[in-house]
Amino acid sequence: MFYRCKILNVNFPSSVSLGTFVKHLPFSKPKTSFPPQRLNFKSLTTTTTCVTRSSSYFETLNSRQKDQIHLYVDALLQWNQKMNLTAVNEVNEVMERHIEDSLAIIPPIQNSYISSCNNSFDNLRIVDVGSGAGLPGLVLAVACPGWEVTLVESMNKRCLFLEHAVSLIGLSNVQVVRERAEKLGQDSNFRERFDVAVARAVAEMKVLAEYCLPLVRVGGLFVAAKGHNPQDEVKSAERATKLMGASVLQLCSVESHSPHGQRTAIICFKNRPTPRKYPRDPGGS
Repeated sequence: MFYRCKILNVNFPSSVSLGTFVKHLPFSKPKTSFPPQRLNFKSLTTTTTCVTRSSSYFETLNSRQKDQIHLYVDALLQWNQKMNLTAVNEVNEVMERHIEDSLAIIPPIQNSYISSCNNSFDNLRIVDVGSGAGLPGLVLAVACPGWEVTLVESMNKRCLFLEHAVSLIGLSNVQVVRERAEKLGQDSNFRERFDVAVARAVAEMKVLAEYCLPLVRVGGLFVAAKGHNPQDEVKSAERATKLMGASVLQLCSVESHSPHGQRTAIICFKNRPTPRKYPRDPGGS
């Protein structure tokens, strides 16, 4: 598995230690530094490799982290028999489709955060919007114990599972918040408080921009995990992203040998505050 990044004048620094996970991830060393700019859709055909091949991101975890992931997967499959948490019900498929997929967004977050946000990568405040079964937020919390991770989920039964999983695997860097994202974004305790917002398989990009970017501080990132060909979706969300105070920084594609195909991390940089009216109530104008 490797990343192929569609770059928008961004430099990629050499690896910075973040426990065992990041120590073992190979990164490209930058030659030149450029400021972030708005995405030029005509340049999307140009690709460069920003992370070399890695057979498994899971294998870069230490033994305790691997045990925590296995406990989480077991709990996920047990609870999935009683409620709809995931469409897959085999351990190997969960590991490939969900765990590896969640871990794979760490390298582009690191590259983009260090090059664009000019802050330490070791102690980030992360919000996972529409966390569902804890993907990717709970997995990120295991891999990066220095991060403070907030899992936002509106459904009570899923929050009960998340709280159970957090307690079961012994995570002290996670809080579960039962709330709709559009309400949380208007709460002063959460609005523009996070370094990075992530979302995976929640909604289309223009909707996610309004849900997630109000939670991100100026100078932070919003990362959306999408399918293999999100260019049209990104383009249609350009106006919404700009309204929220951000611009698309880069697209990073995960080349996977799994039957589920390629995935893409869309990374947005927030350069100004989100207007107070956003996020709107559902159905608002």
